[in-house]
Amino acid sequence: MSEETRTPRARKGRGADEAPRTCDPATREILDRCRECGVETAFDRYLQQTPQCAFGLAGLCCRICIQGPCRINPKKPGEQRGICGAADYTIVARNIARMAAGGASCHSDHGRHQALTLLHVAEGKAGDYTIADPAKLQRVARMIGLETEGKSDSELAKEVALAALADFGRYTDEPCTFLWSTITEGRKAKFKHCNIAPSSIDRQVVEIIHQTAMGMDADPVSIIFGALKTSLADYTGMHLATDISDILFGTPGPVVSKANLGVIDPDYVNIATHGHNPTLSSLVVDAAELLEDEAKAAGAKGVNVVGICCTGNELLMRDGVYLAANQASQEMAILTGALDGMIVDIQCIAPAVGPLTQCYHTKLMCTTPIVKIPGAYYFDFREEGALETAKEMVRVAIKAFKERDPSRIDVPDHRSEVVAGFSFEAMMDIFGKVNPDNPVRVLTEAIEKGEIRGVCLFAGCNNAKQVHDLGHTEVLKELVKNDVFCVATGCGAVAFAKHGFMNPEAVDKYAGDGLKAFIKRLEEASGVKPGLPLVFHMGSCVDNTRAADLWTAMANDWGVDVPKVPFVASAPEAMHEKAVSIGSWCVTMGIPTHVGVMPHIEGSQLVYGVATQIAHDVYGGYFIFETDPAAGAKKLLEALDYRAWKLRVHKKAAEKYGTPLAASW
Repeated sequence: MSEETRTPRARKGRGADEAPRTCDPATREILDRCRECGVETAFDRYLQQTPQCAFGLAGLCCRICIQGPCRINPKKPGEQRGICGAADYTIVARNIARMAAGGASCHSDHGRHQALTLLHVAEGKAGDYTIADPAKLQRVARMIGLETEGKSDSELAKEVALAALADFGRYTDEPCTFLWSTITEGRKAKFKHCNIAPSSIDRQVVEIIHQTAMGMDADPVSIIFGALKTSLADYTGMHLATDISDILFGTPGPVVSKANLGVIDPDYVNIATHGHNPTLSSLVVDAAELLEDEAKAAGAKGVNVVGICCTGNELLMRDGVYLAANQASQEMAILTGALDGMIVDIQCIAPAVGPLTQCYHTKLMCTTPIVKIPGAYYFDFREEGALETAKEMVRVAIKAFKERDPSRIDVPDHRSEVVAGFSFEAMMDIFGKVNPDNPVRVLTEAIEKGEIRGVCLFAGCNNAKQVHDLGHTEVLKELVKNDVFCVATGCGAVAFAKHGFMNPEAVDKYAGDGLKAFIKRLEEASGVKPGLPLVFHMGSCVDNTRAADLWTAMANDWGVDVPKVPFVASAPEAMHEKAVSIGSWCVTMGIPTHVGVMPHIEGSQLVYGVATQIAHDVYGGYFIFETDPAAGAKKLLEALDYRAWKLRVHKKAAEKYGTPLAASW
């Protein structure tokens, strides 16, 4: 085994004698230490779960009613239906639809919190927050059809907040505002035709859970259409969450920072903010600055706030806060022995961090009633008095600093420079330095000329079934070598940051000639220092709609619908229910979407065929399920080349005959 993939031996794995691998040198270093001292991590627990249930992997286990669980075998007479008579296609479709509902719930509950915060700010009830970006407030208000003339920021903020909240609970049938105001006319027509435009988020999540209950819908196509409708509710909650976060905390612009476990500094009080909600983490940063003197009085040089997962992405994008880890390596931050506090909010927080912090001096702090971990401190974090609560949490970490065991401190010396902060607006500003009249034309023209082959959005999680970070990095290297312009969000973006793909040096090292020329041209015109990165970091996983805004702008520039745009998506290490809902709305929007870990749908050939083939006929997008990174990258390149070729052919035909571009894909 090569040094790059070397990992510690598993303690007692049931299916193998070696732990799942990681290509992150910092994580690998800590795992080697864990092998010596017997500490268990997610990598060990995955092995202990192997071999995993074949029925569950195929999606053929039904636990929806308490007659079950029913495990069926479509190929074996007498075992082909559940107790109620549900066949393979019904069970698989219901299971995946409920996963989409779980993903929509996560993103949208996040969005609701942002909308309520904006409402409280507008009403003067949340004094620790402000409207940080009035220009974005104006843009969002105009986008959703509000009149802006003569209104104060507070008046407009209240109207935007109420419009967002209406998207959660509307009782009439008009489509969600933050969906309908952000998509192409072609997508509107398609969603109307298929009757999958949600009217409200909460209503749709309730409806799909009802639709997939025992004794309800048994038609797999009907269920899948319900799942796609739910995924568009997820898109709605994500878009309004991003828009409102930008209004409250500022729309990101280029920043320079560092990433990987080496950003944890033993000389400082180290606090990791972990989760997804900037409402909490932004004030932790403020509180840390205000309590520098208290940290120095405790013997530290100050307070060092670092980020884990998407809270880390939020803070990186707006404040340049260091990134320490992504989802699979969250335990490693504690195992450095130098992390004094871990403050968590919502989503992707492994329950394992609770008992692990109790083995160290690290204090775990939960902040919401729906995320509580045994052994953690609990702070009831609310908008009213938020800064004072944040100070209390920082003081807990300062106190913990004095309880450290110096013999247990061993921070891996691995960190990479990161240039991040590429919101859609920041990207248009950069493109606008080349073409002020029509910024996105810089990108579409580069594709027309063949300088770049298209665009890829990297998203998604980490998954213990894959080598940690390897899926992300290997697919990326193949695409950029072949002149694909890449943007990234979520834990995939953290992987690229940690491994040195988000700095100017990576452009020279990995980019093909066309992509290199494109990025260098943008860099020269924009003057971003120290230069533009190989991959553009667009934010947290809730920020995937920034990429959707990009492909919508490209489609509108060409005068086509999204399925004709040379744009693809890839989630090489998908794990969460959120990945199911994101991937589903990407496909529904018309995007070929690669998933590097098999979802639980192989038990039904019908459902698998709908996802990979029929979806293309109806929506223009489709899933590419490919666990081998090289093969996945090849299929993505083929999808881009086909779209770019067809677009050029249609464009030439339209110019020759003086007709509009062909509408079909």
